[in-house]
Amino acid sequence: MKLAISQDDLIGPLQLVSGAVERRQTLPVLSNILIQVDNGLLSLTGTDLEVEMVARIHLEGEYESGEITVPAKKFLDICKSLGSGTLIRLEQDENKVKLKTSKSRFTLSTLPASEFPNLEESAGLVDMQLSVAALKDLIDKTQFAMAQQDVRYYLNGMLFEFSRERLNSVATDGHRLALSSTQIESSFEDKNQAIVPRKGVLELARFLSTVGENIHLQLSSNHVRAISDHFTFTSKLVDGKYPDYEKVLPKGGDKLVVANREVLKEGMQKAAILCNEKFRGVRVNLDNGSLRINSNNPEQEEAEVEIEVDYIGPHLEIGFNVNYMLDVLNTVKSENVKLTFSDANSSLLMEEVDGSDSMYVIMPMRL
Repeated sequence: MKLAISQDDLIGPLQLVSGAVERRQTLPVLSNILIQVDNGLLSLTGTDLEVEMVARIHLEGEYESGEITVPAKKFLDICKSLGSGTLIRLEQDENKVKLKTSKSRFTLSTLPASEFPNLEESAGLVDMQLSVAALKDLIDKTQFAMAQQDVRYYLNGMLFEFSRERLNSVATDGHRLALSSTQIESSFEDKNQAIVPRKGVLELARFLSTVGENIHLQLSSNHVRAISDHFTFTSKLVDGKYPDYEKVLPKGGDKLVVANREVLKEGMQKAAILCNEKFRGVRVNLDNGSLRINSNNPEQEEAEVEIEVDYIGPHLEIGFNVNYMLDVLNTVKSENVKLTFSDANSSLLMEEVDGSDSMYVIMPMRL
C-alpha cells in the first residue's frame, strides 16, 4: 500500500473517524484505524463495535492498492502536528507503516486488516433521504435529556420514531423528557422505532456537522446507517423497549405562563448560585403577573428572584431541579417560552411560543 495526500485533505476526515475509536480497548485492533486504498479511493474506518465511521477521500497523487491498520491516536497526533499544506506520503513496509514529509519521518506499528471487524449488514426497515439540518435540529433539541449510565439501559440513548409524515426524537432520564418532531416524506405505513445509544447520538451529531444538505438514512432491526458523499456512519441500536412517552406528556394543565426566555434564564441562574449543591432544587411561586424563584442551602443562605410574566390565575408553589430548567432554556431559541402547570405534584410542560415542534417535560421536586 502506498499513497500521497495533503494534510488539509486528510485531517478533517481522520478526526471524524477517530471519534469512533475508544482509547481503552480489550481488543488491540479496535485502537487502530483501518486504511484501505483501492481504485484511487482512500477509505479510513474507525469502530468500537458499537459505532463505525467510514471516510472516503479521492486520491489525486500516486498510490498503490492495499490495506492495513495503524494506531488511531498516534496517527492523528502526527498528522495534526504537521503544518497545513504539507504533503504526506504513506507507505507500507512489511508490518510497519512509514509516514514521510519533506522534513519528517515516522514509523508506526500495524496490525493486519484481516483482524479489523465490520458491523454486519442486515435487512432494512426504513430507507429514505433526509435533510441534514432537520436531523441535526432534532438531536440538538433533545440530546441533553438522555440518561447516563442508567440501569434502565434503554434510557441511555435517544428514541427515533419514524411514521409516514413525521420523525420524532425523544430523550428522557426518568426525571425529564425532551421531544422534538420534524416533517418528512416517506413510503412506509407503520411506525418504526429505533433507540440509538448515547455514543451513537453524539457521533451522529458530529457526522452531521461535516456533511452537505441531505443524507441517505437506512434503518434495520439492529443498525442505523447515515450515508453522505464522503462519509458513512453506522451505529448499533439498543435492544429494548422504550417507554410510551405519550403517556408522560402532561394533559389538562390550566395554569399558563408566558415568560421571556432570557429573563427567566437569568432568574434561574441567579437563584442557582445559592441552591443546595447536591439537590439543586428551587421553589417557583406563581402569582398574577409575577414568578418568584427561591433557593436556599445548608449554610442558611437564601436567594429570591422575581420576574414579570404573563400569568393570571391562582397562586401556585412548586419545586424543580434548577439544572433541568436551565438545560431547556439553553436549548430553545424562541424569544418567549410557555410554561403549563397543573398543581404542585404534576409535571411542568415547557414549549416555545413560536409554534416549534418541541416539548419539554420536567417532574417536580419535593422541597
